[in-house]
This record gives sequence, structure tokens and C-alpha cells, in this order.
Amino acid sequence: MTAEFKKYLKIGILAAVLILIVIYFPQILSGLALVLNAASPLFVGCALAYILNLLLKKLEALYFPRSQKPFVRKSRRPVCLLLSLVLLVCIAGLVINIVVPELSSSFQLIAKEIPGVIETARQWLLDHSDRLPSLQKALKELNIDWASLSQKLIGIVTAGAGGVFSSVMSLLSSAFGLITNIVIGFIFALYLLLNKEKLCRQLRRIIETWIRPARQEKIMYVAGVAHRTFSAFIGGQCVEAVILGCLCALGMMIFRFPYAAMTGTVIGVTALIPIVGAYIGAAIGAFMILTINPLQAVFFLIFLVILQQLEGNLIYPRVVGTSIGLPGLWVLAAITLGGGLLGISGMILSVPTAATAYKLIREATAKRALQLQAKEAGPSEEPPQDVPSGEENEAGLMEQTPQAGADKT
Repeated sequence: MTAEFKKYLKIGILAAVLILIVIYFPQILSGLALVLNAASPLFVGCALAYILNLLLKKLEALYFPRSQKPFVRKSRRPVCLLLSLVLLVCIAGLVINIVVPELSSSFQLIAKEIPGVIETARQWLLDHSDRLPSLQKALKELNIDWASLSQKLIGIVTAGAGGVFSSVMSLLSSAFGLITNIVIGFIFALYLLLNKEKLCRQLRRIIETWIRPARQEKIMYVAGVAHRTFSAFIGGQCVEAVILGCLCALGMMIFRFPYAAMTGTVIGVTALIPIVGAYIGAAIGAFMILTINPLQAVFFLIFLVILQQLEGNLIYPRVVGTSIGLPGLWVLAAITLGGGLLGISGMILSVPTAATAYKLIREATAKRALQLQAKEAGPSEEPPQDVPSGEENEAGLMEQTPQAGADKT
């Protein structure tokens, strides 16, 4: 079999595969969706393991790091993993304990005040509708019987009980599936963390066995850049969220705004979402304060805008620093695309993913530009000895752009 025949055979096989993919594309797509849905607990487990590993490494560095006793070495991983889980559960419980009661009381207050607000608005319109006699007459005849209205609403709900029941069952089924996926993913994450060294050795052995050395270096380099970017982003965002939430709560206590602890907690949690999270937290906090005092809600928004400017220009660049290295334009584009595809999780994951791609493309472009310069210089001139990385590239080939924090609002 000649080399030319092998070449044409490969082209024919590739063409046949592409034709089959086009013909059976809907079936292939549904099959992939089924596989991804079945593997979703494993993806959740990998994400949980990665986040827990960041905390686990910090705790292991504090757990008798210089001790070489067998008991300490054997107990280091289980004890630190247990402490990591306890810390996460305590943080989640604290957030829920602060936010949920305040939200509940706020909604109860809203439900209680709605009739009075409507009646006040009706009376105001009645007093200022002298030039519109028809409107004044309609307002005078308007007499809302809240007890009767409640009975009618109950009747509507009772009449549609079948549909409501089916909707509730569907919601409970979805919630049960989500909880099941989280539990399975959680167990999978524990197995990954308890055996991470062994799994890393096995993965490295597979790469070294089946992939050529040149490609091995590229794979390990890309994985290293991605790991550094993701870990720095997650750690920086968490620290920044804590700082922003504490400053917000402290400022609200100083200015005597209501719901200071709850609003600060919500602002801190939503700050984990780059750019968009600040507006979500501001909307929730303003709505909560609006139920108490509308004028204070306006002052709260002014206070939060000032705080966001200070945080975006002073705190964020120093806490997150150059860990992301992604211009604000691309941060916004990544959040828009990630949110459209995967919702809130897409917003969070899109920024470090885009930052990783940006760093790799920038360094590859700088390397290629230096190679072209050396080629144009000819053999008489000595080519550059080193190819600077993205952080060290001072030659202006791809100019360093402002950090995302500078564009954060």
C-alpha cells in the first residue's frame, strides 16, 4: 500500500465521517445531551473538588507542616479535608441565617403595607383630580373589599389546584434531582481529594505514554496557566467579596440604614459574580430598604455607587492584582456570553476562561512576532535570546491593558 493511497484513504474516511455526522446530527446532539446530563454529578464533583482543594492546601500548610511523625502525616489529609468541609458549611449556614429571616420579615411587611399604600394613592388621586370628573367619580366609587378579594383569590387558586399541584410536583422533582446531583458530586469530590496525588500520577503517566514530548510540554503549560488563573481568580474574588460585604455593612451601620447585616451579606455573596453581581446586590438592598424608607433607599444607592468606585479602583486591583490580566471590555463580553449559555455559573467561569485564553494568545503572538523579527533581521544580526512571557513583555508588541478591576463599576 503506497503512501499516496493511504493519504487518499484517510481523506475518504474523514469525508465519510463528516457526511454521517451531518446526516445524523440531531441524533448525535441528543445523545451528547443525554451523556452530559448523566455526567453532570461528576462535573459538579470536579468543580467542588477544585474549590475545596484551594482551601485544603492552605490548611495542610498550617497543620504541623514541619512534623514528620507518621500519625501527623497520615492524619493531615483527612483532618484538613474535614476542616474545609466544616468551614464551608459554617459559612453557608451563616449566610442563610442572616439573609433568610430578614427577607421573610421584609416580605411580610410588604404584604401588610400594600393595602395602605394603595388606599393612600387612591386618596391622593382623589384630592388632585378636580379637572377630571370622570376619574374622580370612578375613584369615589372604587371600594376595595380586601376580605372579598382574598376569598376570590382563594377560589381561583382552588379552581386551578390541579395545575398548581402538577407544577409543585414538577418543581419538587427538579429540586430533588438537583440535590441528588449535588450529593453525588460531593461524594465524588471527596474521593478525588483523598486520592489526588495518585490520580495526578496516573494522568501524567497516560500523557507521557500516549502523547509526544513536544505536545506534552504544550499541554502541561496550558494546564499550568489555566490552574494559576482559575485559582487566583477564585481566591481573589472571595477575599474581595468579604472585604466589600464588610465595608458595606459597616457603612450602613454608620449611616443607620436598615437591614445592614443582611444587605452587606447579599452584597458580599453577589460580588462573586464579576461586574453584574454588584448591581444585583444593589437592587436587592435598595428594594429591602424601600419597604422601610424610600428616601433612605436613594441615599443607599448613592452610598453604594461611591463604595463601588473605591472598591473598583483601590481594593480590587490590590487584592486580585494581575491574576486575571483581562481588559474590562473582554470581561464584559465573557460575562455576556457565559451568562447567555450557562446562567450564573457561566458568568463566574467565563472570566477566568477568557483570561486564560487571552494570556495564551498574547504570549503566542509575542513569540511569533519575535520570530518574524529575527527572520527579517537575517543571519548577520543576532536574534533575541529569550522570548518574554505575557507578564514580562515590555516590547510593546501587545501592550499591557488595564486590569479588569479598573473597569469594574
